[in-house]
Amino acid sequence: MSLGTGTAGPAAGRGSVLAVDAGNSKTDVAVIGADGSVLGTARGGGFQPPVVGIEAAIDILAVAIAEAASAAGLPGLDFADHVSACLANADLPVEERELAQAVQARGWGRTTDVRNDTFAILRAGLPSGAEPRGVAVVCGAGINCVGMLPDGRTARFPALGRISGDWGGGSGLAEEAMYHGARAEDGRGEPTELVRTLPGHFGLATMYDLIEALHRGHIPYARRHELAPVLFATSAAGDRVARSLVDRLAEEVVALSTVALGKLDLLGEEAPVLLGGSVLAARHPQLDDGIAERLAAKAPKAYVDVVTAPPVLGAALLGLDHVGASAEAHVRLGEHFV
Repeated sequence: MSLGTGTAGPAAGRGSVLAVDAGNSKTDVAVIGADGSVLGTARGGGFQPPVVGIEAAIDILAVAIAEAASAAGLPGLDFADHVSACLANADLPVEERELAQAVQARGWGRTTDVRNDTFAILRAGLPSGAEPRGVAVVCGAGINCVGMLPDGRTARFPALGRISGDWGGGSGLAEEAMYHGARAEDGRGEPTELVRTLPGHFGLATMYDLIEALHRGHIPYARRHELAPVLFATSAAGDRVARSLVDRLAEEVVALSTVALGKLDLLGEEAPVLLGGSVLAARHPQLDDGIAERLAAKAPKAYVDVVTAPPVLGAALLGLDHVGASAEAHVRLGEHFV
């Protein structure tokens, strides 16, 4: 969602960009000159408006933005031509609009564009001078997919969990692993080594011990995400139940990406499917092979790549796209983050 008011601040120059990539756990900020040079950067805390409220969440952004502006030798207000913010928890267009209005009101730039943070992964994974064209699937704590074309058309999903039809993500995988481990131990489900590997990760003997520890808070809720790598290790060792969950994740990644490709009329064309987030970036062989095989069957001209560039690069490139920066500026920016 884009907004624009006021006049451009002269300090960073016409065409300058304030780039923000804000996830649940951390925020990266970069001040970019019109020529693609990086003038200042900073890192701050996580962005969680559903937990603390919009204004308090933006207060956290403000700390990192002030630090980046100071590093660039710029004033704290109205110093950028355009603010390009890719934010976690901006899952719906209405939320992007609300957040764009709140960010614009802080007076950091002349115009503001807020997108879901998955768009940053997509743009960061494309060559710096390339047009924004392709699909990205991000699987970290949750799972999401977006696609975009140079003409501005996008494809996206609500990505709100099970209520919006989602399956997967590190948290979802951990819950599925717990489900199968619990049922295997008490006899309701088929045998699986998860009954040993899941509690063993926390130094416990049984699934019952692990269930009790999680339920009573002896193991903090936030540590459940540690069970996703345990699931992958159990799968790699040959466990049938664990392998079935990894295969299902591959199916979900391909379902998301092919639907997005179809919405953008890219199913029959060469187009990148970019993978990001901690689960997909870990390069689990079974998952990687499963995605490649299934994608080849449904979108034979698509090609898979894993995004290793920092997402703030994507937010910055989207900003340069918005201000009409030169190809040389895009390339210069990309070279900085190599």
